[in-house]
Amino acid sequence: MKAALADYRTAPISAAEKSLLAFIEQVNADCVSVSAQDIAKLHETGWTDEAIYDAITVCALFNFYNRWIDATGVGAMPGRLLPGLGRSDRAARLRARR
Repeated sequence: MKAALADYRTAPISAAEKSLLAFIEQVNADCVSVSAQDIAKLHETGWTDEAIYDAITVCALFNFYNRWIDATGVGAMPGRLLPGLGRSDRAARLRARR
């Protein structure tokens, strides 16, 4: 994971994953340039329309959230709250009912 975050081009991930990350980089940099050819290239590496749609959606949501947070001045979360992320009381209660 660290290698992919540092540089997906040289990371030990599959060619298909590299093609999807390159596509997402294009979506981030110049989304209006995305063409049917770009989608066809992803299909050639094994990606389905659903997977491509999901990747575009995740990219778009991160862009939205980052801009929203930056524009509204939301600050960084205090470090003392970070250990609790991913665990909710509601989820614990649901597991306890089983």
